[in-house]
Amino acid sequence: MVAIIDYGVGNLFSLQASLNKIGAMAVVTNDEAKIDAASHIILPGVGAFEDAAKLLKEYKMDEVILSNAGKKPILGICLGMQLLFDRSFEFGEHKGLGLIAGDIVPLKGAIDSKLKIPHMGWNKLYKTNSSSILKYTSEGDYVYFVHSYYAKAESKYITSVVKYDIDVTATVQNGMVFGTQFHPEKSGECGLRILKAFVEC
Repeated sequence: MVAIIDYGVGNLFSLQASLNKIGAMAVVTNDEAKIDAASHIILPGVGAFEDAAKLLKEYKMDEVILSNAGKKPILGICLGMQLLFDRSFEFGEHKGLGLIAGDIVPLKGAIDSKLKIPHMGWNKLYKTNSSSILKYTSEGDYVYFVHSYYAKAESKYITSVVKYDIDVTATVQNGMVFGTQFHPEKSGECGLRILKAFVEC
């Protein structure tokens, strides 16, 4: 069973529907016992980093995630991926879960000022390191993004990028901790293949 963490942030039910479509049993929950019993954990997220981090603490989901890290596969999606990192510089400096070393920084100032922010739409994936969640994807597959901040990390953690003037981190991995900056549940067949690969981890 896949536990989709409900902490008041994220497009939870479309994600659940995508998992059901690939034959995976998924539950949307903030029940610690259910999350501990799950084989896989997904941390979704949309909105601002600071607000999401506060909600994680209020629901005590930060403790649940950290206690399960290293025991089972965990996937952060979009803002959920950003929360896996050490810190974010979105409207100040805010502490993340620290499961992947690195920072979340603004696209503004890093890319050509003529390009739109948020970075929104379909982009081609380019693999930079092997990752089990990318085993069913091909070079140049399209995935769907909506974000204004991106992850800066050591290259060993970055498993794919997209080109948006610069190389923008698309997927990351540190052991059994995975992240996608894009939304697999909004990325058509490619997104379903990534979710399928994750539940097979």
